[in-house]
Amino acid sequence: MEEFNPQWLGIIMFAGFFFMLLTGYPVAFSFAGTAMLFGVIGLAFEAFDFNLMLSLPNSWFGIMSDSTLLAIPFFIFMGALLERSGLAEELLETVGQLMGPLKGGVALAVVVVGTLLAATTGVVAATIIAMGLISLPTMLRYGYNKGLATGVIISSGTLAQMIPPSIVLILLSDQFGVSVGDLFAGAIIPGLMLSGGYALYALVMAYARPGFAPALPPEARAVGKALLLRTLRAFVPPIALIFAVLGTIFAGLATPSEAGSFGAIGAALLALANRRLNRKVITEAALSTAKTTGLVLMILFASTVFVKVLYALGTDVLIEDWLASLPGGFWSFVVVANIFVFLLGIFLEFTEITYIAMPLLVPAAERVLNVANEAFGGAFVSQGYTMVWLAIVLAINLQTAFISPPVGFSLFYLQSVAPKEIKTADIHRSAIPFMIIQLIVLIIVVLFPETVNWLVRVSFGR
Repeated sequence: MEEFNPQWLGIIMFAGFFFMLLTGYPVAFSFAGTAMLFGVIGLAFEAFDFNLMLSLPNSWFGIMSDSTLLAIPFFIFMGALLERSGLAEELLETVGQLMGPLKGGVALAVVVVGTLLAATTGVVAATIIAMGLISLPTMLRYGYNKGLATGVIISSGTLAQMIPPSIVLILLSDQFGVSVGDLFAGAIIPGLMLSGGYALYALVMAYARPGFAPALPPEARAVGKALLLRTLRAFVPPIALIFAVLGTIFAGLATPSEAGSFGAIGAALLALANRRLNRKVITEAALSTAKTTGLVLMILFASTVFVKVLYALGTDVLIEDWLASLPGGFWSFVVVANIFVFLLGIFLEFTEITYIAMPLLVPAAERVLNVANEAFGGAFVSQGYTMVWLAIVLAINLQTAFISPPVGFSLFYLQSVAPKEIKTADIHRSAIPFMIIQLIVLIIVVLFPETVNWLVRVSFGR
């Protein structure tokens, strides 16, 4: 009889974890619960050493000592203040007025503001819900095509996955063992390529198809001095704040955590200058920050238990060997890793994916990258195929998965606030053109790694 291989217990543990999720059980408890159950099973087969779990407090203490993760609550608080104080709403309305004379102007404004909000909130749900409540009724009222109206919101709102200071990038930096600053710099050009692709699509459709996305009627537009003053008040200060926060990181003047604290203070000062900073706004922003940060940390702690059991059973070695021995080497690994992350992204939030997939993919990635680099005499990495590049590629993939029917999370965020005339099928169909745009950008970044590495090199000399 063939000897039992405990490594397969980890594969079964994965299946058990997904089963728990499908029953609606909370993600953190699904992580910890399945890990403890299969730890006990491993003990029964003498394949698991319980003493390994005694290192959990040290692991958790190490997590809490990581200054990189401290940036998360600062950036969330910065975005929450701008949203709760109404500054984000005013920004969206002002940009809509500026671009109103153009066909597709409101859709273009959604893309621009989605990009700006992504650079402040770092949270997909908050951005999509805010733009869904403010912009979608406006576009529908002035005769916009439903597909274009909903599509630009879900795609632009999901830019919070990519545009720094993204929480996704902060977590990926922790898993990939690379600098947050490198990932922030590396994500700028791909993120702008995505938003530029969305804007170009909106304009092409507006001008190619009459009545698809009409300009705002004259009576709905602000003009002259009133528009200028509104722009100076609502548009310029948030832009200055974003450039100040990211600029200090790229210039090496501040760490991401320090820049995040600066951004939080800057957002509070903006709200104060607009006479919108009060106890209610601060309380709501603080509660939103505490809930999101608490969720991330709870999943992080629970996933640590899951990963320790997985490693103790040896499943990580089994999966790493599979991935590293794929025919085709590095490029086969890149394809398989992207398919894996995309499929997970349809069903799971980025936090869960980061702590499920990345501990398995990163060791295999380092292994196949080293093999490829040795085979090409060191030229492979010098061409830009680095761990920073791979992290950005997977981040773009997560962006695509988030808007993919039938269960992409961004679709449900918009559906929760969409008017009754917008059907679920309308939202799902609207995602298809934007998924194609994201796929094109993904291919460009894969083929031309300088789209990631150029700004990293300029900013940090790497």
